[in-house]
Amino acid sequence: MNKKTIKVVELFAGVGGFRLGLEGWEGKSATSGYKKKLNSNFEVIFSNQWEPSTKVQHASLVYEKRWGSKGHSNTDVSTLDIKEIPNHDLLVGGFPCQDYSVATTLKNSKGLIGKKGVLWWSIHKILTEKKQPAPYIFLENVDRLLISPAKQRGRDFAIILKSLDDLGYAVEWRVVNAAEFGFPQRRKRVFILAYKKSTSIYKFIKKCLPEDYILTEGIIASAFPVSKHIKSNGLNSFNLQGDIVSISNNFNKGKLDGTFENTGLMIDSKVYTIKSQPNYDGKYTVLDDIIIKGNVDSEYFIDENSIEKWNYLKGAKKELRKNSSGFEYNYAEGGMIFPDPLDKPSRTIITGEGGASPSRFKHVVSTNKGLRRLTPIELERLNMFPDNHTELDGVTDTKRAFFMGNALVVGVIESIGKILQEKILGK
Repeated sequence: MNKKTIKVVELFAGVGGFRLGLEGWEGKSATSGYKKKLNSNFEVIFSNQWEPSTKVQHASLVYEKRWGSKGHSNTDVSTLDIKEIPNHDLLVGGFPCQDYSVATTLKNSKGLIGKKGVLWWSIHKILTEKKQPAPYIFLENVDRLLISPAKQRGRDFAIILKSLDDLGYAVEWRVVNAAEFGFPQRRKRVFILAYKKSTSIYKFIKKCLPEDYILTEGIIASAFPVSKHIKSNGLNSFNLQGDIVSISNNFNKGKLDGTFENTGLMIDSKVYTIKSQPNYDGKYTVLDDIIIKGNVDSEYFIDENSIEKWNYLKGAKKELRKNSSGFEYNYAEGGMIFPDPLDKPSRTIITGEGGASPSRFKHVVSTNKGLRRLTPIELERLNMFPDNHTELDGVTDTKRAFFMGNALVVGVIESIGKILQEKILGK
């Protein structure tokens, strides 16, 4: 019997975190350390990666080295010809968090034009202009999306929800901290799933009580269970009133608090949201589990002459500072654990993780040979990529660290993908 394929388009592909989570690597699963088979029906048939700030497209080159150039586009997504994108079942991507406000509308309708360069509107354009838009969507973003911008907390997410609602999708979301479910890094991101009205998942949601779907019956809840102990005010619900322009101008204006909790559902313009707590009793992966125990190149070890600078940057501070205009101000910040504890999951990797210069935010571990920074392989392991996935001639270790600062924890995608696959195929 022929295997049913779920055709995937991957946007903002980076070095392929979504693809690794959905397809695995060489048929193997990230959650098994790429040792056990991943029973995947997903197949990425088109991908796009474009980094506007760099001349040489290193991430795209890594992606092509791993999966080949067939079906891969290294073009600014905002200029991509929709006809180049093949029909597909699932649209995925970790799109950047920006200001999503609406600049104008077109009289000839479907046409909402967001501010130029805002990449959400590139996704919206594909969903609007494709004759057969994807029935399923799977997106990832930073968790502050739920409370942005500061003067209209939650407006950006409300715009995304309303635009998906207008296009005929139901949406569920959850903020997942990867370490709270046994993964090696404390990386908190919001994961968003959307289902077209024609799908069986949409029809199932319509039959469910919203709270039951969010907390037990939903795809994300099945992948990452939550505790039944919910805060006293329980489920909050409200309607997304008005069109996208109205929401852009007026949503939550003048209020200090956001309206979206870390977990929720939107269907037929109505939002249901609740604050949930993770419910996990499995094994936890700690920093020591991913550290290379053998020889590590001397370039990663911290020079004794720079230890004082490292201690200062990592330490607590209360001091008088002066800005470029000569204005003096009191500056204070708390101390960080230095070196990083090996018996806990790591802190979040940032894009500036690479390079030898002292930094408050770079990871430093203590070994029997002294203090050292993390290697590119260790950074890859913290995101559950295969060892040396980002290794390529002409790509520096600093650039490889940058890739991992922009990447996602592959195991989270794999876990959600397994449940999504079951529901799509009706298993």
